[in-house]
Amino acid sequence: MKKVFKLEDLDCANCAAKMERAVAEIEGVTSVSVNFIMQKMTLEADDAVFDEVLKKAVKTIRKVEPDCRVVL
Repeated sequence: MKKVFKLEDLDCANCAAKMERAVAEIEGVTSVSVNFIMQKMTLEADDAVFDEVLKKAVKTIRKVEPDCRVVL
């Protein structure tokens, strides 16, 4: 499954790159792309574990950029 999520208050391209690297390391993530200009994250994972992967991705994004919010 592949879904696109809006990111609110993503402040810099460096933070976006850090988020992308951190989310990519989560078990079950097939691919991830964080676009700073569009303020969006594209996340792809297996359907069976997608919800769990998404929860971990949201936590990981908060660790990297506490002010950034993923719009679900």
